[in-house]
Amino acid sequence: MTTATRHKPDQPQAPAAETAPATPAADPQVMTFGCRLNAYESEVMLRQARLAGLGDAVIVNTCAVTGEAERQARQAIRRAKREHPEAKIVVAGCAAQLHPEGFAQMPEVDRVLGNQAKLRLESYAPEAPAKIVVEDIMAARETASHLVQSFEARTRAFVQIQQGCDHRCTFCIIPFARGNNRSVPIGQIVQEVRQLVQNGVREVVLTGVDITGYGPDLPGQPTLGQLCRRLLQLVPELPRLRLTSVDPVELDDDVFRLLEHEPRLMGHLHLSLQAGDDLILKRMKRRHSLADALACVESARAARPDVVFGADIIAGFPTEDAARFRTTLNAVDRLDLTWLHVFPYSERPGTPAAKMPAVPKAERKDRARRLRAAGDKRVQAFLQSRIGRVETVLLEDADAHGRMKGRSEQFAPMRVVPGSDGSNGRAGEIVRARVTHVEGGSLVAETQA
Repeated sequence: MTTATRHKPDQPQAPAAETAPATPAADPQVMTFGCRLNAYESEVMLRQARLAGLGDAVIVNTCAVTGEAERQARQAIRRAKREHPEAKIVVAGCAAQLHPEGFAQMPEVDRVLGNQAKLRLESYAPEAPAKIVVEDIMAARETASHLVQSFEARTRAFVQIQQGCDHRCTFCIIPFARGNNRSVPIGQIVQEVRQLVQNGVREVVLTGVDITGYGPDLPGQPTLGQLCRRLLQLVPELPRLRLTSVDPVELDDDVFRLLEHEPRLMGHLHLSLQAGDDLILKRMKRRHSLADALACVESARAARPDVVFGADIIAGFPTEDAARFRTTLNAVDRLDLTWLHVFPYSERPGTPAAKMPAVPKAERKDRARRLRAAGDKRVQAFLQSRIGRVETVLLEDADAHGRMKGRSEQFAPMRVVPGSDGSNGRAGEIVRARVTHVEGGSLVAETQA
C-alpha cells in the first residue's frame, strides 16, 4: 500500500499538498499529493513540462489512497484556477488514472494524464492532441527510465526502485492505479544516485509502492537488502541511505546485516503495519501477523540497538471492535514505535473492505485521535531521551531565527545552534551536535568540533 503523506514524519499526508518552489508566471508549477513516490515523479513531471515548453501551467499530481485525498485534490484544482486564471490546469497521478472522466469534466481542467502518460515528454506539449491520456496500467511491464539529476533546494532526494504492487489488500485501490510490481534495474539506480550525489544530495531515500517487493522480476532476483548493499558498495561517496515503508514480513536478512555493519544505512525503519490485531490484519489481507512484526523489530534491534521504528496504522477498519482496537493501541508500546502515521479508515469504492460492516465515522476519528496521542507521547519520550547525546544531523535550511534545521539519523527533527567554534554549519553539511533541550517537537543541539 502506498500511504498518504502527512509527513510520516517525512511524507506529505495525502490530503496535504506540497507546492514546488516558486517559479515565474510563465513557468509550470507542480502540486504534489500523497506518497514519496509521487514526490519523486513530480520532479520528473516538472522537468518534462519545462523541456516540452508547456509554459504557464499548474500540474496537480493526485493521490487516491483515500476519498479525502481526492476531495482535497479537487479543491486544489479549483483554487489553482482562481489564483492562476490564465494557466493551463493539468491533472495527473493515481486519482486521474482511476477517474479520468470525472476530472476531465471539471471546467477548470485542460488535460488529464494517467500514471504512465504523466512521465512522458510528449504529454506536456503546449497543444496536446487529446484531453485525456490514460492507458491500461495493468498492462504495464516496465518502469520508465527517468534520471532525476537533482531535487530543487533539497539535500535529500527520493529514488524510485520499483513501481506497482502484486498484493491485493482489501482496503487498497493503489494496485489498480499503479499496476503490478515492476523493479528498476540496479545499474540504473546506481547511475541515478551517483548523479544526485554529484549535484549535492547527501541522503537518498529509496521509494516505491512496495519496496520490499523489489527484485523478483529482475535477472538473479535481487532482494531489497542486496540492492542496498550493492548501492552502498558502488557509490561510496553517498553519505546516507534511508528506506521508506517496509513490509515487516518481507524484509530480508541483508537489511538486518547492513543495519549491524553499515552506518550509512540509517537506523530508522517505517513499518507498513496497518493494524496490531491478527484478525483485523487477516481481514485486511495483509501478509504479516503481529508476531511477524515483533520478530522484525527484534531482529532490527539486535542488529542496531538504537534503531527507531515508525508505522502506518489505519484506525477503525471495518469490523474492528473496541477490544481489537485496544490490541492495536497496545501494539504501539509492544513494538516500541515512535513515528506514527495514523489515519481513519476511508472507504474506497471497488475494494472488498468497502462492503464489510463499517465502524461509525465518529468512532474512527476518535480511535485515530487516541492512536496519535499515544504516538505523540512516545515521540516526546524519545526526544527527551536524546538530551545530552551527540547526534549526526544533515543540515537542510535555516529557520526564522537563523538556526539550521535538519534531521538526525533516526529522523528526529533538529535545530542546530553554533557551538564553541561559533558556526552552526551550512545546508548540505552533515555535522555532529550535542542535544541541549527539546523545543516545539524538535531537538535543539549545539555543534561539536
